Amino acid sequence: MWRYLIRRLIELVPTLIGVSLAVFLFIHAIPGDPARLAAGQDASLADVEAMRVRLGLNHSLPVQYLYFLRNAVHGDFGLSYRQQVPVLQVVREHFLPTLLLSTSAIVVAFVFGVLSGVMAATRRNSWLDLVITGLSATGISVPSFFLGILLIYLFAVDLRWFPVTGSVSLRGLVLPSVSLALAPLATIARFVRSSFLEVSGEDFVRTASAKGLGYAAVTYKHALRNALIPVVTMTGLQFGFLLGGAVVIETVFNFTGLGWLLIQSIGFRDYAVLQVLLLLFALEFMLVNLLVDITYGALDPRIRYE
Repeated sequence: MWRYLIRRLIELVPTLIGVSLAVFLFIHAIPGDPARLAAGQDASLADVEAMRVRLGLNHSLPVQYLYFLRNAVHGDFGLSYRQQVPVLQVVREHFLPTLLLSTSAIVVAFVFGVLSGVMAATRRNSWLDLVITGLSATGISVPSFFLGILLIYLFAVDLRWFPVTGSVSLRGLVLPSVSLALAPLATIARFVRSSFLEVSGEDFVRTASAKGLGYAAVTYKHALRNALIPVVTMTGLQFGFLLGGAVVIETVFNFTGLGWLLIQSIGFRDYAVLQVLLLLFALEFMLVNLLVDITYGALDPRIRYE
């Protein structure tokens, strides 16, 4: 397992370099002059040119990219064009809110999604199955921003149980977490139902029942454990998207996480912050995929990477 982990971590390096090049070219293709924005709209041409030199924008794109790689190796990602503070400091301030929000949302989605999917599969074609399937389709169809606005109006404005805007607190996380968790919850429930029904027809499940094992052992130890393997893959992808910044929900709730920071950085043409954010999103997806691969081995002992 350790050899596998080390090999996968080494493979991240060339992938990150390729992603950094793509991100660098994409960001510099965005129209607008960050030097003008950083210097101010009323700044003179001399001040703008001085700011361009200060930000390193006076060099050609290949030279700028090589400087970026050299500094990144030493943990220096430059200064934010907007705030004139280290980029890592800016990203660090907004990372914890997104981590808490996305983690709470995916935990809620996974727990209730698995329970709903199992209940629907074990009572196939019953009224409970129809209700859960219908609610899952509705949950996937409802836009997250609409649900967020609805929850704000009902529970924050009308009932005043929760704050209107999200914050890094228990009460402040409830509404944005629920809004963010609905679509993944519905997707997980549908995946669990279909996967559970497929696994339930396998020979090893019938053999376990024939041996006289109890309903709970057959359902949860044998059928559900094997049915979760494709669900874990899908959940990992959902978690990667959430960690990448729930842009819509963070905007609706004015939740100052990475998604909120991404919108602000695009508006101010803050190339330095944008580069780090997009690289961070890519790295998060890679690490989540690695965690998913490791989870496969825990769910299915037949899977060995060594």
